[in-house]
Amino acid sequence: MLLPRRALTLAGAAIALAMAGIPAQAADIPAPGEIVMSPNITHVTNVPKPEALPDIHTDMAFQGNYAYVGNYSGFSIYDIRKPKRTSLVSSVLCPGGQMDVSVYGNLLFGSVDSSRNDDSCSSTGQSASVKESWEGVRIFDVSDKTNPRYVKSVETNCGSHTHTLVPDRRGRNVYIYVSSYSPNAAFPDCQPPHDLISIIKVPLRDPASASVISAPNLFPDGGFPGMPGSYPDGKSATTGCHDITAYPEKGIAAGACMGEGILMDIRNPERPRVTATVRDETNFAFWHSATFNNRGDKVIFTDELGGGTRATCNPEIGPTRGANAYYDIVRGQLQFKSYFKIARHQDATENCVAHNGSLIPVKGKDIMVQAWYQGGISVVDFTDSANPQEIAFFERGPDNTAPALSGGFWSAYYYNGYIYGSDFNQGLDVLKIDDPRTNRANGVRFDDLNAQTQESYRERGHHH
Repeated sequence: MLLPRRALTLAGAAIALAMAGIPAQAADIPAPGEIVMSPNITHVTNVPKPEALPDIHTDMAFQGNYAYVGNYSGFSIYDIRKPKRTSLVSSVLCPGGQMDVSVYGNLLFGSVDSSRNDDSCSSTGQSASVKESWEGVRIFDVSDKTNPRYVKSVETNCGSHTHTLVPDRRGRNVYIYVSSYSPNAAFPDCQPPHDLISIIKVPLRDPASASVISAPNLFPDGGFPGMPGSYPDGKSATTGCHDITAYPEKGIAAGACMGEGILMDIRNPERPRVTATVRDETNFAFWHSATFNNRGDKVIFTDELGGGTRATCNPEIGPTRGANAYYDIVRGQLQFKSYFKIARHQDATENCVAHNGSLIPVKGKDIMVQAWYQGGISVVDFTDSANPQEIAFFERGPDNTAPALSGGFWSAYYYNGYIYGSDFNQGLDVLKIDDPRTNRANGVRFDDLNAQTQESYRERGHHH
């Protein structure tokens, strides 16, 4: 069992507070910027956000001894050979949010879901109602980590909010499944109903010839129509997907598609096929992301209630909204098992909701580390998917370096023995978990990690 966040507070002080009639939960909120964590977590280091990139940090990818961190202003490359001495190698100023990143070989892919006046790194914002505006995917060559080179842009309908890499089995091409949404009749390149994803084919011998090869309609029936209502009661309609996680070696993918969750058969990566769909009209407002367990027989879907800009980790919203939902895959269908939400209540100024995470590679167990914006970073054992348990956490008190409701961890991923957290404003945090339930993962090494492209793991040894 985890100690409460004030593990070191004297019992006497707790009793005095209780007697004074102060709600324990309010007393529990750390001071602005104060770090609180479970005893099994160590804060290894923090690398502040690079001055070259003024906007917020977003998603991450890893390869060898490097971490790649997206930012609404571009992306940065960090040397993580010695995690305690993580350092910035280079930053590329190339604005266009939200710069969701993936790496493959010498290529880095970045998602741009912000309409620009052209595809260049000196572009400025321009309405999507202008036909000539650009948004989509940018491709960089990162073979020289000190000086990445912009290779190619590929325009996609409604831009690219997130994207997912699906390598082919022969190693000749990599496919990019582009998730985007919010169509509008006034946008020439983003017409309703947009019940589709775009698929970009990147020939690895000639990445500059990358192009959109198809835009399969995943929801021919229109998908979930949504449920009217203002926050926190409305439910999003399905138009395209928000995020897709592929598990190429098993030929499957899971999509979080705003109004519903889906399973896909991706054995032919050029023709993904929806095989199951599930909706939650009680608790899920916005199906945001999906993660498989290692065996590929469970999926965790997250609900981004309030779009990541609301304080949802409080008694008013409760434990089943803005949460994770765990599903078992039974005979090809999704079977709901339970919800999980962090139990630590957050301040009214703290945006907090289930967000991006990845598995900790412990054989025979299902354990995931996950970001919760200003709710911090949580490690959850969901081996029993009907009874997920938090086993570790790390968080800061309210971020008063930025406007209210605009801080915290965007993503938290486990890579080769360490947890990396990408914080909007505070930069890149490196954590170490020391716990008998997770320590076996220390022997598992990966060559790379794109969290939306899952690879299986064994007990120990190297994974390509």
